[in-house]
Amino acid sequence: MNNLRSGERIHLVSRKGRRYSVVLREGGVFQFSGERLSHDDLIGQPEGTSVRTSRGSPFIALRPTLAEYVVKMPRGAQVIYPKDLGLILMWADIYPGAKVLEAGIGSGALTMALLRSVGEKGTVISYEIREDFANQARENIAQFLGPVSNLIVRMKNICEGIDDGPVDRLLLDLPEPWLVVPHAVTALRPGGIFLCLLPTVPQVQQVVAALRAEPSFGFIESFETLLRTWNIDGRSVRPDHRMVAHSAFLTVARRILPPDTT
Repeated sequence: MNNLRSGERIHLVSRKGRRYSVVLREGGVFQFSGERLSHDDLIGQPEGTSVRTSRGSPFIALRPTLAEYVVKMPRGAQVIYPKDLGLILMWADIYPGAKVLEAGIGSGALTMALLRSVGEKGTVISYEIREDFANQARENIAQFLGPVSNLIVRMKNICEGIDDGPVDRLLLDLPEPWLVVPHAVTALRPGGIFLCLLPTVPQVQQVVAALRAEPSFGFIESFETLLRTWNIDGRSVRPDHRMVAHSAFLTVARRILPPDTT
């Protein structure tokens, strides 16, 4: 049985469903509204164990899923929400063994999703211009995935060029992805997928215009997704009052060979 270990991050879930992120340490103490819970009472116990604080408040100890982890993990840059991560993996068609280039690494949310999808035989290359973001992302990745050997982080501005082509997929989470389009022509293999995530309509218009002006890109699509959760409590069935509706637009394109080169 894979019991809880010292050094790993877990979530303590209260009766109301609130999650508290804790890194287990021998001799450590979780403090909650004046109550205490010893980490030693958790270390060595099975995941899903029910525990009580010094005053009897109940919690359940669980390892976070990736979706739960990215929302609670320490961050430098804004994270990509789980609802967008799932879409990115599908629309970019991330597969085991793929060579994927992303920019920027942010807090590492997309990087972790990519690493799990490409598997040990794939490669993820991350370009980032801020050392503090890169360092925080490395820490978050190591905390959740442990040591990884197929991640390459380069302190480089992707708008100035791409040195790691050809790649199978190119994913961009930066303000001006249209500046990368000329470099993407040579960096992406034929049939490869270009995907970018943007928060505003003017940015989407500009990147789509750049892609349409380049004969080496086709099948351009832009869309957003809305995730609406529901409250189910007996006969009370209604949408939740609060939701994260719009978070970003995704634009996807395929690298093609112009007709005069075939």
